[in-house]
Amino acid sequence: MHNLFRTPVLVRTCHTFLRPHTPSIRFCSRLVETVFNGTNSNALEQMYTQWKENPSSIHSSWHSLFQSVEHDLQDITLTVNITPDASSNFSADETRRILLMIHAIRRRGHLFADLDPLGICHKLTLSNYQSLAHEFDYKFYGFSEADLERNFYVGDSLSVGQPIMKLSDIVETLNRAYFGKIGVETRHLLSKVQKEWLAQKAESKDFLTFSKEEKKHILVDLARADRFETFLARKHPAVKRFGLEGGESAIVGIQSLLNRGSELGLESVVIGMAHRGRLNVLGNVVGKPLEKIFSEFEVPTTQNEDNVVEGTGDVKYHLGTSNTVTLANGKKVHLSLTANPSHLEAVNPVVVGKTRAKQHWTGDTQRIKSMGLMIHGDAAFAGQGVVAETFALNDLRNYTVGGCVHIIINNQIGFTTDPRFSRFTPYPSDVAKMIGAPIFHVNGDDPEAVSRVCRLAIEYRMKHHDDVVVDIFCYRRHGHNESDEPTFTQPLMYAKIKTHPTTLEIYKNKLLQENSLTKEEIDAEIAKVDEHLESRYQLAKSHHYPVKHSDWLENRWQGIKSAWAASATSWATAVAAEKIELVGKALCSYPSTFNIHRGINRVIEARKKMFESGKGFDWGTAEALAFGTLLLDNHHVRLSGQDCERGTFSHRHAVYIDSVNEDAYVPLKHVSPAQGDFSVCNSNLSEFACLGFELGYSLEDPNCLVLWEAQFGDFANGAQIITDNFLSSGEQKWHRQSGLTLLLPHGYDGQGPEHSSARLERFLELCDDKDDVFPSHEQTARQEHTINMQVVN
Repeated sequence: MHNLFRTPVLVRTCHTFLRPHTPSIRFCSRLVETVFNGTNSNALEQMYTQWKENPSSIHSSWHSLFQSVEHDLQDITLTVNITPDASSNFSADETRRILLMIHAIRRRGHLFADLDPLGICHKLTLSNYQSLAHEFDYKFYGFSEADLERNFYVGDSLSVGQPIMKLSDIVETLNRAYFGKIGVETRHLLSKVQKEWLAQKAESKDFLTFSKEEKKHILVDLARADRFETFLARKHPAVKRFGLEGGESAIVGIQSLLNRGSELGLESVVIGMAHRGRLNVLGNVVGKPLEKIFSEFEVPTTQNEDNVVEGTGDVKYHLGTSNTVTLANGKKVHLSLTANPSHLEAVNPVVVGKTRAKQHWTGDTQRIKSMGLMIHGDAAFAGQGVVAETFALNDLRNYTVGGCVHIIINNQIGFTTDPRFSRFTPYPSDVAKMIGAPIFHVNGDDPEAVSRVCRLAIEYRMKHHDDVVVDIFCYRRHGHNESDEPTFTQPLMYAKIKTHPTTLEIYKNKLLQENSLTKEEIDAEIAKVDEHLESRYQLAKSHHYPVKHSDWLENRWQGIKSAWAASATSWATAVAAEKIELVGKALCSYPSTFNIHRGINRVIEARKKMFESGKGFDWGTAEALAFGTLLLDNHHVRLSGQDCERGTFSHRHAVYIDSVNEDAYVPLKHVSPAQGDFSVCNSNLSEFACLGFELGYSLEDPNCLVLWEAQFGDFANGAQIITDNFLSSGEQKWHRQSGLTLLLPHGYDGQGPEHSSARLERFLELCDDKDDVFPSHEQTARQEHTINMQVVN
């Protein structure tokens, strides 16, 4: 019967009478001694079973309760005559009203939490929700000030471990957990276990308790984020850098997340983010040497000298890097910040794909060691469809990574557009509800709250293997960039920002007021940060730091030729006959107990004739033969796309389906015991996210074949941003190489312009940055061979 309790509404409303943590219904005898004499806790379960068999066999007064249990109704009206214990001074009806108040605050209290540092945008957004405020007042439920010191039964409805509490303590617990600097949105989750776990954490008395040492760490992280931005602003006031001013506490949160994650087994994190705050993340999180960052402000990154990479380069706030860092707790974590174009959220599926590849290559089947961390902007997170497309991959068998952590740097503005005009929901994070991800809103001017929420987020991800969102309410101290004038469009907001103290100043004052640190201790820590910045800056001025391949490519890519290196004009592509025979045998075999479809059997018989005669190989068989021989050489092969297991034109049949029980058999998984891993997977109906995922997967290791197939070649334009801004230009801009292969099937079969051409000329034009070269008459004979060899490299 336990599975009846699927929603928090039902559990909370009838919690006085039903205990959902047990595998069956239990009655709370404390409140019904007149019915059960305080002893028979199994009676209700027996009555429920009897009611299920014959509703008329029990008194009609129980029907509304059991029907509510059946249908998961939000409000339960009990008609049973329940008399409280004579030693108690509360009634069953009062308990019901207490539980309704707890439920209302847990469900919607976040709407009235103190989230906005400026005190303006959040209130404007919530103007339509003011009518809900009365639901959070105990007086709305029929209580008065005279009841504050009375005891009431709450069972385990609150996560403080006290079944009976004073009303004043109940109110204090709820106010602390849900109306402070943190807003908790978890009631949309489907899992009761996850909701109860999160409530227990949020309602804990020591949730926001920090030691002196922990507060000093928070101060140092905040100072590094703050002083980094002010230092660059002073040294390069006219240079665009898309700084983090106003959102510096995000660095505090990320550091807390990484430290706690490393304690839970996290070893590698793939980070994706847009341009705002990227330089700060590069320097203060990923550990890119500050002197290299400062050097990029002095010297362009595209120089043509010995050992220096060529290419067009990109603006410094689009660049990425990878590094193994030692955290404050002494543990090491590998961090990889992926490069990203100006297309903001486009990097999301790339991060997920790269994370999945890391998990594959490290054997991380539990998805504990590697994780994706995405840092979003508020307007982009709410507005760009690739966010939803990436979420849609969340728990698909061949795409899941065991959850990602999402941090929204919520500037409460999108370039010049107010949130009221860019979305119709109260938060930018609402799209995450599509996958039931818990959402934590937090005031960015409270770095301790940010730290604790990020710590909770990583604990949730590591325990429950699901996505989680942290929405940091902050602001943008400058315009869209440092030279932009924001008062043209937001004069009131920026009048407020002009006089608003920095997060560092606010936290310094807090530490002083609560006597956590002395002024001398605070000043000493900040002085260390300033001295380090200045020393790195002087080093950048006295040394030259050219960009080299080693700065960009991870170890597995060492030795792979760049786009500017001459390619070999011949390759050894022949395969021994024994290997072909071995692959052919696998393709034409299946278990004796397998119920093969008669149409598939015809395909198999035709393939047998091809291998016997050595003639007439069709595309599907030739492709399978190529895959199989690569697998025999212990290469990993991954093919994904819409309906690619069968193939849009029934041309592949990489997976055989049993006609009786629908069991799957994949022939290319059975070529040899020592073969490489073969993965073929139907994707969901997404081009953008799925191509981005496979691109990210291909970035991890060059010694595998990663393929994405468009259902029709024309459909690749649904992923054009990935093609244009990553695949065709990633090496030119960021020196990031990829071996991703696109399969674009098409045919001139009278199916109209949307199903007849992959428009290959578009792809060729994307890579055409050389002068036209026309071969001489003598070279014509080798032209095709030379071009093909150049392309495959």
